[in-house]
Amino acid sequence: MSNSLAVLHALDSARTQWYHITAIIIAGMGFFTDAYDLFCISTISKLLGRLYYYDPVGSPEKPGKLPHNVNNAVVGVALFGTLTGQLVFGWLGDKLGRKRVYGFTLILMVVCAICSGLSFGYSPKAVIITLCFFRFWLGFGIGGDYPLSATIMSEYANKKTRGAFIAAVFAMQGMGIIFAGLVSMILSKLFLLKYETVSFREDPVRSTQREADFLWRIVLMLGALPALLTYYWRMKMPETGRYTALIEGNAKQAAADMGRVLEIEIQEEADKVAEFKAANEYSLWSREFFDRHGLHLIGTMSTWFLLDIAFYSQNLTQKDIFPAMNLVNKDYQVSALREMFETSRAMFVVALLGTFPGYWFTVFFIERIGRYIIQLVGFFMMSLFMLIIGIKYEYLRDDNKWLFAVLYGLTFFFANFGPNSTTFVLPAELFPTRVRSTCHAMSAAAGKAGAMIGAFVVATYTLDGKANEIRVAMITMACTNMLGFFCTFLVTETKGRSLEEISGEDGDKFQGIRGAYDYMNLQALVAKEVAFFNAMYRICMSDD
Repeated sequence: MSNSLAVLHALDSARTQWYHITAIIIAGMGFFTDAYDLFCISTISKLLGRLYYYDPVGSPEKPGKLPHNVNNAVVGVALFGTLTGQLVFGWLGDKLGRKRVYGFTLILMVVCAICSGLSFGYSPKAVIITLCFFRFWLGFGIGGDYPLSATIMSEYANKKTRGAFIAAVFAMQGMGIIFAGLVSMILSKLFLLKYETVSFREDPVRSTQREADFLWRIVLMLGALPALLTYYWRMKMPETGRYTALIEGNAKQAAADMGRVLEIEIQEEADKVAEFKAANEYSLWSREFFDRHGLHLIGTMSTWFLLDIAFYSQNLTQKDIFPAMNLVNKDYQVSALREMFETSRAMFVVALLGTFPGYWFTVFFIERIGRYIIQLVGFFMMSLFMLIIGIKYEYLRDDNKWLFAVLYGLTFFFANFGPNSTTFVLPAELFPTRVRSTCHAMSAAAGKAGAMIGAFVVATYTLDGKANEIRVAMITMACTNMLGFFCTFLVTETKGRSLEEISGEDGDKFQGIRGAYDYMNLQALVAKEVAFFNAMYRICMSDD
């Protein structure tokens, strides 16, 4: 059976036009909101510690700080929600349709972002429990956005620019991280200008202004705004033609919907649609799926899992690493508002110069270099820079803080011009329409399991700012990235092919083992790359 459905051919060969840009913006604003909501917690967690956990009797000489278990809960509870939401909404996306559940995730994100800034009481326990409760459900909504946005964008895009479009949606995560730092920086500066501040060393009580309690709430609540602004347009998007035709079997509706957005006439081909649908009825847990796509699913889940151990450790523990890099003052040298301002400023600068460019390098080069090579190079370079930071940590911290900042920024650059982008793109392309959303959700959920290891295990090595523990954390992350490098061999290149050709829905039953052939064909190329990177490593590690 050849891939000759008119609606699929029209989607694959469509010229880039306004509806593609609209889809990127609508789906991308969801990811902007996701990243803002997930990472703004890093800018306010130290403020929460100062406001609610200062002990004037037991530790009068130290500013308030969230206890380890409370910090882990505040930072990590949204990740639990995200993992759960990915699995639930990913499955619903395949069962009920992408569009039908797409709006509900956005409503949940809006409501819970607003409620995260509220609290049922004034005690530390009441504030933290309320915050954790609503951030879990916020994460639940965010989780649904991952598989749905990726699947919708992949099924709308043409095959020549599909990777760039999916990567552009994901690149809005970089904008969200930047705005998390920027908004926190601007608001904390405005509060600083309004309210007089003194350092903790001068006056422990007056260094934490009561008005700061409003600041963290405003930062969290503003996360509802971008999601709210795009709700109407999200609801106006039609169901993807691939879902309507291949899952619902409604040839007429698929042709009408896609003909309208593409502004062309498309044949219905009801008989061919029925034949196409009948040939791909196998379920996710069937032997046929495992034979065709088992290696790919293991590959996408393992690489995303290993990547997120390092990626979320980097992002969520920045506030603890910044003082070691001398990018911010010590906590006793500043007030609560000043500490938040400096932390937000450092986060903004690292995101702007290190994180943000990597996303857009992926957008511009993914269709030229391919997903496979970008992921391999990204994993390797992350391992290299993290290993250097871990081994030379005390030298970099004490004697060369600018080199420390550059190396740290480069780990972010190669995460995003690398596996952080490609692990999002590949699951949206490798799997059949019937289970595409579910498989992407499973891959993303594996990533969030890795993120929780980063938040609950790796993060504990940075909370106290001890050199030996931070060194262990960086070397550990270097090792996980190297494992991700090798697990990449389980997936295959998807550049330039239609979704049906990649997944085998067009009749090719050998897609599931194609990754092994790609591994054999790429051995020589990878050997050359490894030799090159080993040479770079020896140069970087040599003592001049």
